[in-house]
Amino acid sequence: MRKIFSTALLLLSLKTLCASPFDRSANDSANYFSSFDGTRIHYTVKGTGQPVVLVHGFMGSGDSWPSTPLYDSLLQHGFRVITLDLRGNGISDHPHDSLAYMEDAEARDIIGLAAHLQLPSYRVVGYSRGSIITARLLVLDPKVSCAVLGGIGTGFTDPAWPRRLKFYDALSGKDVPELAAMVKNVQAKGLDQRALALMQWGQPATTPAELAAVQQPVLVIGGDKDEDNDTGGSLAAMMPRGMHGTVTGDHNSVVRSPHFAGWVLDFLVKH
Repeated sequence: MRKIFSTALLLLSLKTLCASPFDRSANDSANYFSSFDGTRIHYTVKGTGQPVVLVHGFMGSGDSWPSTPLYDSLLQHGFRVITLDLRGNGISDHPHDSLAYMEDAEARDIIGLAAHLQLPSYRVVGYSRGSIITARLLVLDPKVSCAVLGGIGTGFTDPAWPRRLKFYDALSGKDVPELAAMVKNVQAKGLDQRALALMQWGQPATTPAELAAVQQPVLVIGGDKDEDNDTGGSLAAMMPRGMHGTVTGDHNSVVRSPHFAGWVLDFLVKH
């Protein structure tokens, strides 16, 4: 219960990495593609080198990344940096049909984006819920050459993860006192509460057996003060080529840390 409550408090403090307002204008209308079910996905591309896809966390958007040290570091080291707004976030489409978030829809959006951009292979960096989607890419897309899973523990490997179900209940209007502050934050920011609930409902699990079959190099990195997700050592150990790093900080601060950027950059350059 304490962990669920601290998650709500963390979500309240997300400023740099949470979504921009749902109604922000889009002048770069060319940077959309139509995914497998017709959902329009907004994306950005900067740089011309080897492609790296950055996958944002819950209540975030592609705009979460440019303010982090990692984004600039990747560009300075010659990578082609690709961000996107996952469906239901930012200025991508926000379907309100529960089926629109099932069957690995978000991972399939990224696979579709890679095809749209004609990427023969690509690296992926996910953080928080973005790591949950990145884990699915490791299972589903052989074009993923390596990946970073940041800010996540092993909980998502359980299809009946209690934290996911609690978030779904709270965002669906049920009384979950320890998450009431999170719901108020969603409403105050004008985020799409229905879409956020459906993301939790359809959120995929990647089982330990599936992770054991992942052959790509994977860096799992977390904060030493992340109370909701351990530093990732147990998750890294589930994968044959899993590696583990720890950064000083909590869930929100780690991704903004130059030490996180350093770990990730070193890993991507070597793999």
